[in-house]
Amino acid sequence: MSFPVSRPRPPRSDHPGHADHPDRAARRRRPVLVPGLTLVVLLVLTVLLAGCAVRSTASASPGAGNGVSVSSATGRAGGETPSDASVFDDTLPAVTRLDPALLAAVRDAARDAAGDDVTFVLNSGWRSAAYQEQLLRDAVDEYGSIGEAARWVATPTTSAHVRGDAVDIGSWDAATWLSDHGATHGLCQIYANEGWHFELRPEARASGCPQMFVDPTQDPRMQP
Repeated sequence: MSFPVSRPRPPRSDHPGHADHPDRAARRRRPVLVPGLTLVVLLVLTVLLAGCAVRSTASASPGAGNGVSVSSATGRAGGETPSDASVFDDTLPAVTRLDPALLAAVRDAARDAAGDDVTFVLNSGWRSAAYQEQLLRDAVDEYGSIGEAARWVATPTTSAHVRGDAVDIGSWDAATWLSDHGATHGLCQIYANEGWHFELRPEARASGCPQMFVDPTQDPRMQP
């Protein structure tokens, strides 16, 4: 004997519990905006803060200005000097970036020379690599070859000026005075063809300056 089986009635489509109820479906499809926006804001802030940190680091780096590194600086920042530059001018990187011991010796010599009515004018001191490269290019144009230019201008990698270890005295009376009295201060003319170029040789105070090279091409330090 069979009994009729009652079939369950399908739920009404507008019943709140039905899977396809518009309100419930809308709640499922609604995007979760707040966490997404928060993540975007955090990413933007991270990028901005990182950029500020980079700019602050560049500004704090010695000699850095406007994002330009010291080695690539030109003009006054790269070591160029005015025609009347003083060895006591602390506003010039050509002066302040010299080796401290060299600068102290040059200033001591300048004070002594002043007693003889001789004034030191700094034609060149520290130079950036970019400025040295510019001088080398100019020398090649002037002398016609890299070989001849090397007698007067070193490369950025070998130059004592780029290291802050040399000064060029710009007045002949001062250069002559320094040639005669420089050893007392440990300052020596290094090249016979450059009567203006002086470097620190502390031992010269006791034993005098070493024999000069004919020109920079004879100096082992200038070899690539």
